[in-house]
Amino acid sequence: MEEQTLSATTQLTDEITALRRWLEEAALPLWWEAGAAKPDGGFHERVDQDGKPVLGDNRRARVQPRQAYCYAAAGENGWTGDWQRAINHGLDWFDKVYLLESGLYGNLADASGKLIDPSFDLYNQAFALFAAAQTAMALPERKHEMRERALGILSLLKERYAHSEQGFEEDSPSRYPLCSNPHMHLFEAMLAWETVDPTGPWTTVADEIANLAMTRFIDQENGGLREFFDKDWTPAPGEKGRIMEPGHQFEWAWLLVRWGLLRNSFDAIQKAKRMFDIGENHGICPRRKVAVMSLLDDFSMHDRLARFWPQTEWLKAAARLASATEGEERHRYITSASRAVMAIQPFLDTPVKGLWFDKWPADAPMIDEPAPASTFYHIVCAIYEADSVLKALTTKTAGPR
Repeated sequence: MEEQTLSATTQLTDEITALRRWLEEAALPLWWEAGAAKPDGGFHERVDQDGKPVLGDNRRARVQPRQAYCYAAAGENGWTGDWQRAINHGLDWFDKVYLLESGLYGNLADASGKLIDPSFDLYNQAFALFAAAQTAMALPERKHEMRERALGILSLLKERYAHSEQGFEEDSPSRYPLCSNPHMHLFEAMLAWETVDPTGPWTTVADEIANLAMTRFIDQENGGLREFFDKDWTPAPGEKGRIMEPGHQFEWAWLLVRWGLLRNSFDAIQKAKRMFDIGENHGICPRRKVAVMSLLDDFSMHDRLARFWPQTEWLKAAARLASATEGEERHRYITSASRAVMAIQPFLDTPVKGLWFDKWPADAPMIDEPAPASTFYHIVCAIYEADSVLKALTTKTAGPR
C-alpha cells in the first residue's frame, strides 16, 4: 500500500503542477488584464469566453475582496505578476464604493461605482476580513493596517449582529432563515487571522463557530451539514431546512479538519471525515463524475446541476484529509483528490485558456456563458492548498537526508 500511495501521490503532484501552471501562466494574467476594470478600479463580475470583460454588470461587494485575495495568495506563493497592484486595485475600490459610515460594507454597486444596495450581508464582511488577512500575509508592511481594519469589522459584528446564543444574525433579528454559509467564510477568515496574529481575538471567534457547526449546523444523526436555520438554530421549516450541499460538505470538512488539528479535536476530525464521505458517496453524479449542487437530508439528489466551485472544494478537502491520515486512509484521500482534479478539467476546457465554464446541467452540455469572477477565489485556494499539502507530504515521506 505504501508503494501505491507513493505512486498516487506522484500522479496527483503532476496534476496539481499542471493546474498551477495554468493558474500562473494563463488565469492570473488574464483576470488582471481583462478582469480588472481600468482605470476606474475594481474588478468586473464576468469575462466572456472570448476573453473580453462583460461591461455594465452590477458588481457584488464580495467579488472585490475575493479577487484581492487571489492576487495576495498568488504573491505569497511566488507569482511574479503585478499582484501588489491588483490587491490595491480591488481593495481601494471596495473601500471607496462599499464602505459605509458604520464601518461595515454594503452589498451591491453599479458598474460606475454607485452603491445601489447598502444592505448588510454577513457574507461580505467575512470576505473583507479574509482578504485583509491574506494581504497581511503577502505584504507584512501592511499587517498593522489590515489588523486594525479587521479588528474594527469584528468589533462591529459582535456589537450589532451577535446572535443571542452563538454566531451572528443577518441584517435584523427578524430576518430568517439564518445561514451556515457566511459563518463558514467567517470561520475561514478567523483561521487565517489566527495565523497572522496568534494573540488576537480570532481564536475565540473561530472556536465559537466551530462549536456552532458541530452542535447545530451538522445533523447529529446523519452527520450532514445543513444550510438554512430558524431563529434558534434549528433547521428551517420545510424543504429549505433539509438542503445539504455537497460542495459545502467538502468545504466545511476542509475547515474543520484544519481546526481539529490545531485544537487536537478528534471529534472535529471525525465530523470532517463524515461530511467528506457524504459529499463523495452521495453528491457525485455517477455519469458525469462531478459534484452536484444539493442533496436533501436523506441524501437523495435535490439539484443535479454541477457548478465549478464544488469540484475545487472536493480537491481541497481530500488533500487536507490526506495530510491528516496515514496508510490506506491516506491513499483513499489522495486518489479522491485525483478524481476531483478530473472533475475540474471539463470546466477548464474553454476557447481561451485561463477562463472557465460555471454550470453543467444534468442532461445537457456545459453552458457556454461568461466566466464569473467569484469562482476565482475557489480555484486559487484549491490549487495552492493542494500544492502546499503535497509538498509537505513529499518532504515528510522523504525524511531527513
